[in-house]
Amino acid sequence: MKLEDIRREYLQDALSEETLLDDPFKQFETWLEHAVASKLPDPTAMVVATVDATGQPSQRIVLLKHLDDNGFVFFTNTGSRKAQELKGNNKICLHFPWHHMERQVIVYGEAQPLPTAAVAKYFLSRPKESQLAAWASAQSRPVSSRKVLMETFANMKNKFAKGEIPLPDFWGGYCVVPTKIEFWQGGAHRLHDRFMYQRQADNSWHITRLNP
Repeated sequence: MKLEDIRREYLQDALSEETLLDDPFKQFETWLEHAVASKLPDPTAMVVATVDATGQPSQRIVLLKHLDDNGFVFFTNTGSRKAQELKGNNKICLHFPWHHMERQVIVYGEAQPLPTAAVAKYFLSRPKESQLAAWASAQSRPVSSRKVLMETFANMKNKFAKGEIPLPDFWGGYCVVPTKIEFWQGGAHRLHDRFMYQRQADNSWHITRLNP
């Protein structure tokens, strides 16, 4: 297998100044609706990139859980690597890789912690097993074996067998407030369509076409 020989043309669609919406949130919602309607696996999955104190980037995939005019919302363990890195540097980048549609969206911005009430509302909406898993996992920290993890999960299941499972004090969420959003549509001969929305001082958006 020669990696340099693996390629294909991108011919599904095009993106133009005439079809692009003025509001990047509405443009994103339109594309997300297309992704859901196309039955893409995990259409809300996004790569989250953060940077540690040494400047080393790290990435992981999480699920988008809410979107409004303020930004993009996700939830996580506040002891996790991403949460700890965001404490020191709240600059963040999100990437939605909708390969099957030959589309990508990249969001640049800052992560702002959500209030406890919003975190609790989401946590209580999760399946019970997911709530228990949040209690059982010291996210990003070493664990000696899967057996130990499953034993902790079983202990949490017994501990919270009756009544509602409380919100862990180490569970939180973030709203990513964007400063820039890029929409990428694959094009023939690698001549892709790329448009960058950049937030202005008055909160309006300036749109620029980028070279592929």
